[in-house]
Amino acid sequence: MTTYRDPAAPLDARVQDLLARMTLREKVGQLNQRMYGWDAYRRTPDGGFELTDALRAETERFAGLGALYGLQRADAWSGVEHGSGPGAEDAAELADLVQRHVVESSRLGIPALFVEEVPHGLMALDSTVLPVNLAVGATWDPELYGRAAAHAAAELRARGGHVALVSALDIARDPRWGRTEECFGEDPYLAARLTEALVRGMQGSGELFAPDKAPVVLKHFAGQGATVGGRNSAESELGLRELHEIHLPAARAGVRAGAAAVMAAYNEVDGMPCSGNRALLTELLREEWGFEGLVMADGLAVDRLARITGDKVSAGALALNSGVDLSLWDEGFTHLEEAVERGLVKETVLDAAVARVLRLKFRLGLFDRQQKPSAAPTGGRTLSLDLARAAVTLLANDGTLPLGAGVSRIAVLGPQSATTAHQLGDYTAPQPPGTGSSVLDALRRLAPPGVDIRHARGCALTGDDLSGIPEAVAAAAASDLAVLVLGGSSARTPDTDFAANGAALNAVSEMTCGEGVDLAGLRMGGAQYALLDAVVATGTPTAVVLIQGRPHVVPDTAGALLTAWYPGPWGGEAIAEVLLGLAEPGGRLAVSVPRSAAQLPVYYNHKDTEYGGYVDADAGPQFSFGHGLSYTSFAYGPPSADGRTVTLDVTNTGERYGRSVVQVYLRRLIATSWPRTLELCAFEGVGLAAGERRTVTLTLDGELTGLVELRVAESARAALSAVPVRLDLRS
Repeated sequence: MTTYRDPAAPLDARVQDLLARMTLREKVGQLNQRMYGWDAYRRTPDGGFELTDALRAETERFAGLGALYGLQRADAWSGVEHGSGPGAEDAAELADLVQRHVVESSRLGIPALFVEEVPHGLMALDSTVLPVNLAVGATWDPELYGRAAAHAAAELRARGGHVALVSALDIARDPRWGRTEECFGEDPYLAARLTEALVRGMQGSGELFAPDKAPVVLKHFAGQGATVGGRNSAESELGLRELHEIHLPAARAGVRAGAAAVMAAYNEVDGMPCSGNRALLTELLREEWGFEGLVMADGLAVDRLARITGDKVSAGALALNSGVDLSLWDEGFTHLEEAVERGLVKETVLDAAVARVLRLKFRLGLFDRQQKPSAAPTGGRTLSLDLARAAVTLLANDGTLPLGAGVSRIAVLGPQSATTAHQLGDYTAPQPPGTGSSVLDALRRLAPPGVDIRHARGCALTGDDLSGIPEAVAAAAASDLAVLVLGGSSARTPDTDFAANGAALNAVSEMTCGEGVDLAGLRMGGAQYALLDAVVATGTPTAVVLIQGRPHVVPDTAGALLTAWYPGPWGGEAIAEVLLGLAEPGGRLAVSVPRSAAQLPVYYNHKDTEYGGYVDADAGPQFSFGHGLSYTSFAYGPPSADGRTVTLDVTNTGERYGRSVVQVYLRRLIATSWPRTLELCAFEGVGLAAGERRTVTLTLDGELTGLVELRVAESARAALSAVPVRLDLRS
C-alpha cells in the first residue's frame, strides 16, 4: 500500500507522499475552485441527478478537482429551488455521485472538497435557518451559539458537504453597510468570544474531523467592516493600530481555537487588497500567529489583482506568493502552471499551498471513509428558536409591555406583521410553504383565550404608498394595544440582478439590506414612519417591533420599542412570547443605534478625546452598545478585583425571573498610544429568579496589561458613570 493511502501512516507523511507523485498540472488543479456547484448537476425526469458536461470539462481540465463551491446552494442567484435542487433526502446521494466522478477522473484518486455557505445555518434546501449574526451578537451567549453552530456542521456533513464558509470576522463600524447583519456587532471582544464558540462548535477538537464536524472558513480577513462610507468592497482607511485593536482580535481568537481556514477579504489594507497582501496573509497570519490552515480568496478577488499586476497570470502569482491557497471562481489560478514556468512563482511555494489543501482532505478522512454520511441531526428548530428568544432586545418600555390582563383586543399591524419571508436575512435558501411563524400567527396561537386579534398591513416596507394606513388606524383605535411590526428585508427574488460574485446589483421589491444593498441613510421606507405616527396618534398604547438587518432610525414615540434583528423562521414565535410576557427580553445590543446617519460613527469604543458634540444634534447614540431592558430589575453590588478576576453580587430586585448580562469595561489609565474611552473586557449572562442573589466572578484575558480602571455595568453608556475599580496589570 502506498503511504498516502495508508490510514495508519502519519498525516504529514501521507501529504508529502501524495504531493511527490503529482504533476504540476495536478497540483494546480488542487488550488482551483472554479465551478458553481449548481452547474455540476441537473435533475432527471425520474427525479434523480445526472452530471453535466460542465463538470466533466472541469475535472478533465486539471485531471481532477480541488474544490467545488455550492453544490448544495439554493437561492435566487443559483436559481435552485424545491424541485430542481437537492433536499435533505437526496443531497448525500448527489454529493456521492459527484465525488465518485472526481475520484475516477483523478489519476491518483484525489477527492474534492465540497464547500458550502453556512452564514446562519446551511444555505441549502430543507436545512435549519438560524438568526443572523447580528442577532447572535445580541444574545451575548457563546455557549448557546456554539451548540447551534455544531448543529449546522452536522447538517452539512449529513448531506455530504465538507467545508463551511461562515461570516465571523467583520466588525460593524458603519451600519449603512448592507452586510451589517453578518457581523456579530461593533465590538472586537464580543466578536472574538462568539468566533471561538463557532470554531469549537463546528469543528470539535482533535486533528481529524468527526463525521458530524466541519472545518470552518472564517470570513472575511480583514477589516471589511470598515470600508469607506459603508459601501461594499470599498477601500478601508485603516491604520495598523486600528486594524490590530478592532478588526483582528476575532480572527486571532478563531486561529487560537483551531480554525481550519480563513477567507481573504475584498477590501484593501494600506493600499493592497487582502488577497494580495503578503504582510497580512503570510507575515502576520502565518509567521507571527503560527496559522497552518488554508487561506481562501473571496469570489473573483484574485482576478481583481490584475488591476495592479497588469494581467491575470501575474494576478494569480501575486495572490499565491502573498499567501492565498485556494481560489474562488477566478481565472488567475488556472494559469499557475504558466506562472511557474515563467518564474513568477517558485514550485516550492505552489507545493506548500497544495500541501495545505491535501492536509485538510486527509483531516476530513476523504481518502479513507467509504461509509455513508451520518444521519441528519434533529432539534434544529428548537436551537433556532432559542437563539431568536435570546436575541429579542427591549430598547424602551413605559410599562406597555408585557401585555397586561386587561388587554382583550390587540391590533397587529405593519408590513412585517404577517410574513416570515423577511425574517430570514440574506444568504437563505427558499423555505417550504408554511415554514416558520409570523408575529401575527404566533400571537393568535399564544394569546390568552378570548383575546381578539385583528390585523392590517398598513403599508409596504418600501415606498410612500399611504393607502393602507386608514385601515390600520381604525384597527388600532378599536383595540387596547397596537403591535406595530416594522423594519427591513434582505429577501432576494428571481428578478434580482446579481454581480458575478452573487452580490445583489439592484434592490428589488422590498429588499433594503444584504450584500450589495448599502444605504446612504438609515431610514426605513417613508410609509412606515407615516404609519407609526398615525397609529401612535390614536392614543392606543403601542409596542413597536423591529425586524431588521441593521439598526434603522426609529423615533421613540411608542410606549415600547424592541428589536429582534432577523430572527429566523420561528422569530415570530419568539417575539410573541416576549410581547405576552411568556419569555424575557434577554437580548442586549451588540451594535449602537444611531439617532441619524449624519452623526456616524457612533460606536462606543471611540478614542478617549473630548469628542465634542454637534451644535444641531446630539452626538451620542439613541441606544448604546450593551443596552437592553428587562421585565424585572437588577442591583449590582460593588465590584472587587483580585489579580485577573472581578467579583460582584447581582440581585434580581423585581418580581419575576430575568437575565442580566454583566458587562466589564476597562479604561486604560496609562497607555503607549492614545486610549479608547471604554473597552469591553469580560461579560457573563446571569439568570436569576425573583429576589435571588448570586456572586458572579469574571476572569480577564491573560494578555491584558497596564494600569486600568474597571467599570461593571449593564451597558456601555451606564459604564461611563459606574464606580471604577483600579487594577494594576503591569507585572
